[in-house]
Amino acid sequence: MSDLPIKFETNPYHKCILSDRKNLELTGVKQIDSFDSHEFLLETSQGWCIIQGKELTLDKLDTDRGEVIIKGLIDTIQYLNNKQTGDREGFLRRLFQ
Repeated sequence: MSDLPIKFETNPYHKCILSDRKNLELTGVKQIDSFDSHEFLLETSQGWCIIQGKELTLDKLDTDRGEVIIKGLIDTIQYLNNKQTGDREGFLRRLFQ
């Protein structure tokens, strides 16, 4: 993806609704840093969030409202404790070692 990260306006409230491990609706999304069919890295109003799974696709992207829908088989939703870029990069570096 050449246009990443995708940044957009958002409301300060964050909601995460997972249905049947196949449909994930998120609000309060500030930006999509990266994504592929196995992982999404998002910044939300509550911190950085990593979604992992199989055959993940971006089904809806509403940049005006900060809403995202991800479809596929969701295995993991994880929030990082610190939103600072350095800590996020350190976490990802450890994750892929």
